[in-house]
Amino acid sequence: MLVILATCICVVGQAQKIFIRKIELVQEKIIVTYDLEDSNPNNQYKISLYSSKDKFSAPLTKVKGDVGAEVNPGVGRKIEWNVIQEYGAYTGSISLELRGIVFIPFVRIKDLESGTKFKRGKAYSINWRPGNTNPIHIELYKGSDRVGGELNYPNNGVYSLSIPSKAKPGKDYRLKITDSRKPDDIIYSEYFQVKPKFPLVVKVIPVVAVGALLATLGGGGSGETPKATIPDPEFPSGN
Repeated sequence: MLVILATCICVVGQAQKIFIRKIELVQEKIIVTYDLEDSNPNNQYKISLYSSKDKFSAPLTKVKGDVGAEVNPGVGRKIEWNVIQEYGAYTGSISLELRGIVFIPFVRIKDLESGTKFKRGKAYSINWRPGNTNPIHIELYKGSDRVGGELNYPNNGVYSLSIPSKAKPGKDYRLKITDSRKPDDIIYSEYFQVKPKFPLVVKVIPVVAVGALLATLGGGGSGETPKATIPDPEFPSGN
């Protein structure tokens, strides 16, 4: 049995507060519902969940929902924490603490919207607004698989993204950008699509044309080698 003993209301500033409204235990998962108040609705936050098992020393990692960077203020925000994945078959009592700070992103990506289409074997300019001067790691992912990237790249606001010519087509590509000096600060781009450099129909047409030509020369499949017939020359009549 897992018993949640206490929760914590963490004040993040004079005009900002976090209120934990409800905690539910659903099988191996804990659902934390909270309100994030801010007089400035344009602010974003980095929200982290901690537990008493490690004396609140490090944020929990098996979490999803309204947690991590770029969380907007609002009521009824939810975090889902998988206790089994985090601690295994844990029993006993546990306390949770929710912390939040105003989030100023070290990069803010521009003009890379969900559904953007890139072609294999080509390079594209990626632009962002830098939030600091720390070098960054820029990595290309397909799903959970790392395709490539560059480490300790200058945070100068522009990067030439080369799509490998042998990259598999798909709609689950995105960029992972990490602050090299703060490895917990990670920004993901929206998902985008990688397409073949040339449409498939362009590659198929020459093959179909060759097949049709061979069928014509084959004479209906008799097995005989086709021979060219040259007509006899015509000569003028007379002596």
